[in-house]
Amino acid sequence: MSKKYIGAHVSAAGGVENAPVNAKEIGATAFALFTKNQRQWKSKPLTEESISKFKKNCDDLGFSPRHILPHDSYLINLGHPEKAGIEKSREAFLDEMQRCEQLGLELLNFHPGSHLKKISEDECLQRVAESVNIVLEKTNGVTAVIENTAGQGSNVGYRFEHLARIIELVDDKSRVGVCIDTCHGWAGGYDFLSDEGYEKSWTAFEELVGLEYLKGVHLNDAKKDVGSKVDRHASLGDGYMTNKTFERMMKDDRFNDIPIILETPDPLRWPDEIKWLREKAGL
Repeated sequence: MSKKYIGAHVSAAGGVENAPVNAKEIGATAFALFTKNQRQWKSKPLTEESISKFKKNCDDLGFSPRHILPHDSYLINLGHPEKAGIEKSREAFLDEMQRCEQLGLELLNFHPGSHLKKISEDECLQRVAESVNIVLEKTNGVTAVIENTAGQGSNVGYRFEHLARIIELVDDKSRVGVCIDTCHGWAGGYDFLSDEGYEKSWTAFEELVGLEYLKGVHLNDAKKDVGSKVDRHASLGDGYMTNKTFERMMKDDRFNDIPIILETPDPLRWPDEIKWLREKAGL
């Protein structure tokens, strides 16, 4: 039987300890969260009380660290072309990794970065890998999980080759992974809808990156057509990928035992989306 762990990016308002409770309320068996305000560079440290309550709530509600996918701040650019920008980003990313360490979490999802049209794509990818190496050396137990991008603006990471290049340059391969966002992949030119496109896309991922590096999925439909390079999430079945894509993924063993996270735009629909996905997975 396919074992899928499905949830959404839930609110941690009022304290990280509320995230597992919010996840349970929507019928989730996995979840994502921000461990700090994602739109600020600095946040107050986590309190001992918050940390212990978070761990207890995860234990009590049956959430394993392997199915929890925290997301770093949107401000961080680990491929920043300028000294001040990259130093600030690395410092913030280290703080995010340390927060995960404190919470007993194993994964930290991040967007690889942007070259801002000041350096080449490959130079940017090299900077991302260097940033990851620096932070992994200063932390323990947490895997840096690279999220593919839609390729909007000057973002890198929209081709599987980009993800493979970063992994190639990371020293500790045991602590690097990938999260595939279906909307971003679609926008980046991967056809997950047609029978041929689906197999071709995931075979390319296996060959270029490797399934052993797949640590999570962001499950989102797309408001724009394939290859648009426009990052616009749609609720499941409301976009170009249609329910067919997601039903097929729920029956695909490649996505077993990793967090499958909704970032669809209507949180009120999450309980129904999760229920539908679980049914399609035979759970």
